[in-house]
Amino acid sequence: MVRYRFDDGLTDALGYLLDTSENSCTVRTRTSDVVIPLAMVIAAKEVPPPPPRRPAVRRAGGSLPSA
Repeated sequence: MVRYRFDDGLTDALGYLLDTSENSCTVRTRTSDVVIPLAMVIAAKEVPPPPPRRPAVRRAGGSLPSA
């Protein structure tokens, strides 16, 4: 996770750190690769991966009870 200044506020890039250089870092988010100038970075930290998805719970009979 990289927190950085964006316009008049802050935003986070949550994803995998792909690359760093002298002037920028690249984070792969769910939607795209984000290149962030290091001068805009406020904070960064490692975040554990999300837990595995739990299977959906199905009711016996496959229908909802009537009201």
